[in-house]
Amino acid sequence: MHRENPTSPATLPRPGGTGHATTSAGRPRIAALDVVRGFALCGILLANVQPIAATGAFVAPSAPGGSEAVWLGLLVEQRFFPIFSLLFGVGFSLLLDSAAARTARPRVVLLRRLLVLLALGVAHFVLLWQGDILSTYAVVGLLVLLPSTWLPRLAVAALAPAFVALSLLVGGDRFALIAGLFLLGSALVRYGVIDRLEQSARVPATLGLVLAVAAAPVLWLQTRFDTAGRGFSIALAGAGLLIAGVYVCALLVVLRTPLRPVLRAVFAPLGRMALTNYLSATVLVLAASRALDGPPHTWPASAVPLIAGGILAVQWVWSTLWLRRYRQGPLEWLWRWATWARRPPLRRE
Repeated sequence: MHRENPTSPATLPRPGGTGHATTSAGRPRIAALDVVRGFALCGILLANVQPIAATGAFVAPSAPGGSEAVWLGLLVEQRFFPIFSLLFGVGFSLLLDSAAARTARPRVVLLRRLLVLLALGVAHFVLLWQGDILSTYAVVGLLVLLPSTWLPRLAVAALAPAFVALSLLVGGDRFALIAGLFLLGSALVRYGVIDRLEQSARVPATLGLVLAVAAAPVLWLQTRFDTAGRGFSIALAGAGLLIAGVYVCALLVVLRTPLRPVLRAVFAPLGRMALTNYLSATVLVLAASRALDGPPHTWPASAVPLIAGGILAVQWVWSTLWLRRYRQGPLEWLWRWATWARRPPLRRE
């Protein structure tokens, strides 16, 4: 790793050691990451309600039709999974950084983590919904992210925009886009950006303004292109990246204000149990859709936000109460167990 590690094996807790506000690697949690992850989880659910309810199979973003489809297309579709992808790359490198301080073979730890994620994703894909993203994350992680740990950080930082550009050139290819965002997240860790994430509001405010200005013409193009054409796919993916960046920058700015406790209370519990909440949301959407008549595209405009809001409210209560007694969500705990090949404590002391 080219990023200096401020910790040492003597000061880092063991994978199964004590400490409440820690990641699966045992390092202190970065509150902003939990907030951003929880926020992204909310948007992903909002985008996935109709595809999950439709047939249980993956449904590509549809054309903006009514007012509901228009605001979903402009503010939600493809706007949140880039955030989740970026955070996956961040978390991966943070784990490698910490694992390298306590084991001679840190990449074996990461390999186990990705293989378990692949198993979870395949089960989700086969049993519940073919739009699963976890299996894709695991495959891209195995093929791109894990091998990138042998590269210097400059090479990783150069490959990230190359993959993103490739994705846009071929019409928004999902795998290339995820690979680029994974590598970007990894580069942010290796250059120390994540450690300085909350030191200033000026940088995210300026960056967010630039991204918003750049997003305006791309959003306009998205509304003008035929949704069946390649131009629409490129505009949708490009706007998704820019708006995702605006969302993240806005959150980082607000986290520097007196609203920080509110954001942490609302989004951090969801973010800390993101894996559990992502998978349980599929079950809850399928159950809720049975209460509505007709296919999802015939639902009233209020159905999607009501279903998503109801599920998120249930998950927020569940996550908040669970984390008062336990260190991690149930699936997060099992994933941590498989990652380190030892059983970690679950209940808070």
